Amino acid sequence: MTDPLPTSAESRPAARCPVHPGAVPLEGDEYRQNPAQLYRRLRREHGSVAPVLLDGGIPAWLVMGYSEVHYVTSHDELFARDSRRWNAWDAVPDDWPLLPFVAYQPSALFTEGAEHQRRAGVISAALDGVDQFELETRCRRIADVLIDRFAGRGAADLTADFAHPLALRAAVMMAGMPVAGEDTEALVDDLRMVGDAAEGEDPVAAYGRVGARIQQLLKEKRAQPGADVTSRMLAHPAGLSDEEIVNDLIGVVAASQQPTANWIGNTLRLLLTDDRFALDLSGGRLSVGQALNEVLWLDTPTQNFIGRWAVRDIQLGGRHIREGDCLILGLAAANTDPQIWPESHVGAAGNSAHLSFSNGEHRCPYPAPLLAELIARSAVEALLERLPDVVLAVEPEELVWRPSVWLRGLTALPVQFSPAPLSTS
Repeated sequence: MTDPLPTSAESRPAARCPVHPGAVPLEGDEYRQNPAQLYRRLRREHGSVAPVLLDGGIPAWLVMGYSEVHYVTSHDELFARDSRRWNAWDAVPDDWPLLPFVAYQPSALFTEGAEHQRRAGVISAALDGVDQFELETRCRRIADVLIDRFAGRGAADLTADFAHPLALRAAVMMAGMPVAGEDTEALVDDLRMVGDAAEGEDPVAAYGRVGARIQQLLKEKRAQPGADVTSRMLAHPAGLSDEEIVNDLIGVVAASQQPTANWIGNTLRLLLTDDRFALDLSGGRLSVGQALNEVLWLDTPTQNFIGRWAVRDIQLGGRHIREGDCLILGLAAANTDPQIWPESHVGAAGNSAHLSFSNGEHRCPYPAPLLAELIARSAVEALLERLPDVVLAVEPEELVWRPSVWLRGLTALPVQFSPAPLSTS
């Protein structure tokens, strides 16, 4: 796989790294356990667009206002995705942990204009070929297999034992990979490192391994096509190169796996801790649907997305944004913007105008949100049907969120229940 990272000084634009007076580090315990509290403080001190510091003190702008995020994502001609515009490249070390997210790659994530429409069109067509009825059936079967592993114990960690392995298996299944095996387990660990590396782990190296595995998948599918996303991308008349497909598939698999796993886990946490849902779990689908939607508003799996780069000097939210500045889309903050919820109550019921899948040309491509919801809903409903008396094994305040400013998910979701029989499916 061609190295996607601009590792030489010659390949990086000259830096005009801005100085951010009063910039706040976008990290730490305050963010991990209660990001909403940090957003409120940033709004009080800086308004809807706040100066922040990324890993290593690299400056950026966190866009927190709903209307501002909507404006940025609706105007690609002003806030573009090609990260080679960044004016801070000279300050970024070659081992910077966020490089897999911001280093320019020949993928749909970084393309613009007609080229982006071409690439996104291939992804959408490949995803649109997914048989949703079959996907739901297979997700329920995967859920049953996973639940069978712990049903007799009367206890489980729904993060490690259920949400993450289910989302992984659904993602690789759609791509045409085996749902189990050493290669699959190694792939999910590398995807986790890319999205949320622990201390001492190398997300850049993990990204390279993911790319190598996807390259191998292309060879397998070219030799033996199937009814899967990879085969449909290879056969699409747009004729993408192998490098283009590899990079786009990495984005598809990564976006299908960890955010969906966190959506499942965060929804289960809500159902198990909020009496509004606990009182009505026996009602089934309506409660699960409400919980899934409320999580997208209040605990969205993708909290922040990096990013957009200013095409020219411009004003945004009362801030002077310079050409080449990096803007982070504060999706979680925008969803709870007091300007759209003045009574401090997010009216999530029946309202799907959240920005959890972003907005504009670079939003999560159709029909990916529908497929993710199908996977998450199937998982949650299967668990509640199999383990109807499931409860938290710890106090709600003992649950710990992963230390990530980008993704919102629990380190563990320990539960207990009456031991249940194995599935008959």
